[in-house]
Amino acid sequence: MAQEMTIATIGTGVMAGSMLAGLFAGGRLRPDQVIASEPRADRRAHLEADLGIRTTASNAEAAAAAQVVVLAIKPQSLAEVGRDLRPVLRPDQLVISILAGPTTRALGAALGHRAIVRAMPNTPAQIRRGITVWYATPEVSAAQRETAGLLLGALGEQVEVQDEKLVAMSTAVSGSGPAYLFLVMEAMIDAAVHLGFSRHVAHQLVVETLEGSALFAKSTGSHPAQLRDMVTSPGGTTAAALRELEAGRLRTVLSDAVWAAWRRTEELGRKLEEELADPEPPARGG
Repeated sequence: MAQEMTIATIGTGVMAGSMLAGLFAGGRLRPDQVIASEPRADRRAHLEADLGIRTTASNAEAAAAAQVVVLAIKPQSLAEVGRDLRPVLRPDQLVISILAGPTTRALGAALGHRAIVRAMPNTPAQIRRGITVWYATPEVSAAQRETAGLLLGALGEQVEVQDEKLVAMSTAVSGSGPAYLFLVMEAMIDAAVHLGFSRHVAHQLVVETLEGSALFAKSTGSHPAQLRDMVTSPGGTTAAALRELEAGRLRTVLSDAVWAAWRRTEELGRKLEEELADPEPPARGG
């Protein structure tokens, strides 16, 4: 990453902080290359002490000083933050949004800007084990796409897609996915406690089983059905358990959940586009 590049984070919460920590740990960025916008004074003091970065209460001040602006605010704050940033954003700046919902069209209308990357990380990014799917508008240069990949790679794996719809779809799969697994984890822990395990031991058994299974699936590259068959003996205990899961329509329920999350993502995106519709599109490049 260019030594002279400055990164601004607008709304420096957990996800933006995780990105910065990953970049600093990997030696890809120095703390003096970052200026963070954060409305809370206590949070600014924490960021300065913990990460050694510059902070400000002004969104405009942070954005004006940077080549890359990372948006990490709540989606409902986009219009307000857009009013702060619109006067100061320059055509040569790259905006990276890690907001769930807003499309590049909505972002462009709110910011008056066109060089935008829309990204969808997930919560394991907090320990740099996440997966981020991202899309760049045509106005994003090759060099800016490379920068986006480096920044988002600090959160774990990153995948660039050529169709923005895939970012919305990833929100329903990898973005919301950890919540599905946490619910399964919770149910398995409760069942183990019901069997007689202490909650501490039940938690350890379930978490280690899920982590080990995921790593095993990743290392083998085998289809999940093949891996499931390795555990399932005819007429055995696993077969009996799987019969109950299938009878309970587990596959269908999970599929319905993913589709519900995708429909909600699309609905939020359309709503924001309508609310932020700009009758005068931004000038080319910014």
